[in-house]
Amino acid sequence: MKTIFLTKNDIYKGHLILVNENYPVNENDVPDLKAVNGSDITLRNTAALQLDMAINEINGRSGITPVSGYRSMEEQRNIWDDCLIENGMEFTEKYVAKPAHSEHQTGLAIDLGMTCRHIDFVRPDFPDNGICGRFKTVAAKYGFILRYPSGKEHITKIAFEPWHFRYVGTPHAEIIEKNGFVLEEYIEYIKRFKYGKQSLVFRNEYEISYLAAGNYPLEDCNIIDISGNNRDGFIITKRGVAYER
Repeated sequence: MKTIFLTKNDIYKGHLILVNENYPVNENDVPDLKAVNGSDITLRNTAALQLDMAINEINGRSGITPVSGYRSMEEQRNIWDDCLIENGMEFTEKYVAKPAHSEHQTGLAIDLGMTCRHIDFVRPDFPDNGICGRFKTVAAKYGFILRYPSGKEHITKIAFEPWHFRYVGTPHAEIIEKNGFVLEEYIEYIKRFKYGKQSLVFRNEYEISYLAAGNYPLEDCNIIDISGNNRDGFIITKRGVAYER
């Protein structure tokens, strides 16, 4: 049986890392990037592949434009500074994360816009109808969530952004969507399910649990993914009971 070795530093890696005003991105994590939808916008390799698959399913290549994906620290700082000069502090704090606290620096976040002649870089138009609406109906199947929904601003500390999607992987995106969670809530919710004691079972296909940060050797052939949460531990995804042998 293959042994997986986890260290405390691994909590800063994975598709479920939480990056917000309280939890900065790990600057030592250099993502493996891939261009999306034939553009010069990049995401982490897995996220880029899944995004392309989602857009292909709805025949959305001509109607949806990638606006902003991975950003370096320098790029995020320049965007923050430029927005501050052009729009002031109140607007900037609502729509632009501070350097080191932006999901775009993880390579897991993408801003999408409806294709048109002039696209607003900070607030691209991405309505609930048409091709954009169809993308929203398939996004979770491919591991993406609407990261900053309306009504959750008191939790995310970011204004409603119908254009900003975050890759968290499957089945997590579907669970988040089904329960109306934002990522902050999901990270906290999963902590109820302790690894080795109790799991969240989803569709009898997946078992999900939480393991506090530490140095561990794990021997479990059913584990299919381990992600840090960028806070205090790991989220472990296993094959569900329907796949047990």
